[in-house]
Amino acid sequence: MKYEEIIKELKSGVYKPVYFLQGDEGYFLDKISDFIAENVLEASERDFNQTILYGKDVSIQDIISAAKRYPMMSQYQVVIVKEAQHLSRTIDQLEAYVTNPLASTILVFNYKYKTIDKRKKIGKLLAKNTVFYTAEKIKDYKLADWIVGFCKSQGLQIKPKASHLMGEYLGNDLSKIANTIEKLKVILEGETVIDEDVIQKNVGISKDFNMFELSNALAEKNVYKSNFIVNHFAQNPKNYPFPATLGTLV
Repeated sequence: MKYEEIIKELKSGVYKPVYFLQGDEGYFLDKISDFIAENVLEASERDFNQTILYGKDVSIQDIISAAKRYPMMSQYQVVIVKEAQHLSRTIDQLEAYVTNPLASTILVFNYKYKTIDKRKKIGKLLAKNTVFYTAEKIKDYKLADWIVGFCKSQGLQIKPKASHLMGEYLGNDLSKIANTIEKLKVILEGETVIDEDVIQKNVGISKDFNMFELSNALAEKNVYKSNFIVNHFAQNPKNYPFPATLGTLV
């Protein structure tokens, strides 16, 4: 399933017994896990019916034991396993449970930065019997479009050049980008348009923009990024005491 489809189902109150969320883009995995944690149960039900576990601290058998409990005065219980990638060596012990999960339990695995081999038995079972989602990193050339889309979801409009600039500043860390846009929404105080001036004034230069990054940009013939870094150096000579000829590199 796609991320949007999973969220749509959850918003409609359609819940499945097991969610296996894996892949390199932790932002999407966390968004799904957090939505389940914050919306499936009422606040008054969570003390007895919501359990957060961490893969580095528990075993698969601990998780299964928790999943097999019945909810108390609630239709569901929720068990969320964060950092589930630490269980990669024993994940095949889930085979029996995912084949016959408890319908009143919503079990969520947040399996970051790794993926299950779908050729193996456990991979086939997870793909068949769970909401099986793989989050891939957003490609650099798609990042600006993602920023535009996220801004739209927040009721904001971002200028094309500003979206590219934000991507250059922050890289493809979607969590950082989303947090930044949410902060900008507060700073704008009712204004809805984000342009280059807003980005330059409020976002700040990334610490990743250094001589190493400049060398990479020059090697890639990325004129926009090269000029941006050089201009930043020129405007901050105390922080970047490089030769005066630096400005002639591009």
